[in-house]
Amino acid sequence: MRNLLAVIGDGNAGPVLEAALKVARRFDSHIVGLHSLTTEYAVVFGGEMGFSISSEVDRTLEREGHDRRDQARRLFRDFMTAQGIPVGPVSSDLSGPSASWREEDGRQNAVVGMSGRVYDLILVEQPEKLASIAEATLEDALFESGRPVMMVPKVMPETVGDVVAVAWNGSTETATTVALGMPFLEKAKEVVVVAVGPQHMPEPGPTGDELARTLERHGLKVSLRTAFGRQKPQGESFLQEAMAAGADLMLKGAYTQSRIRQMIFGGATRHIIMESKIPVVMSR
Repeated sequence: MRNLLAVIGDGNAGPVLEAALKVARRFDSHIVGLHSLTTEYAVVFGGEMGFSISSEVDRTLEREGHDRRDQARRLFRDFMTAQGIPVGPVSSDLSGPSASWREEDGRQNAVVGMSGRVYDLILVEQPEKLASIAEATLEDALFESGRPVMMVPKVMPETVGDVVAVAWNGSTETATTVALGMPFLEKAKEVVVVAVGPQHMPEPGPTGDELARTLERHGLKVSLRTAFGRQKPQGESFLQEAMAAGADLMLKGAYTQSRIRQMIFGGATRHIIMESKIPVVMSR
């Protein structure tokens, strides 16, 4: 986790920066703050006045976009300065966290999905609502980057990664997330495997107990809790058990059901995305 990509959409991205700094202090990481400026504007036609209306809309949207970029840049630099984190080119003899700022043109979700492919971890904000740019950014980071993604809640816990919960359902997606999240697991004081029973797995797979034994062979302190299947939605049960165990970070395979199915019927990933009070590391 030495190279972090923190998506800074505007001046409200403070929690993302807090999370990035907590991770960076744990791993001596370099934080790249990324802001993308949308250059595709709406065209409004209004009869004979169509072109003038369109131009005015474009100018307004462009001005608002540059205002958001200025807010994001200022937030990033002020935050890093206040925390004593150097911003700029990284010196080879520098120890501890460092940071740099990056600006791109294009839709935020598309830029993040493409640019994130060379980073160890992508940090994005928790969506406030469905069908938003924040949700699109999270999903493109998951589906297009091939890298683990940390979704950051609106209010950050005091610590990140002291007690790590693994939401285990035996799926390929969760197995991938555990593998990519091993740096967090190896640094944790305690790992809590929150598992569903075999009858509630989306496909046949290893049990939570098998995962716990495997992690113990890595020298980790591991406990096991049960998420109670269909007595309540899996996402709710995963969160409830993780919070009861004192977890400050969760690892969760994303969209083990199809994304379209979850959009229509709901699912564990969608519930956790909207309701989690702790950071969640996800992957596909």
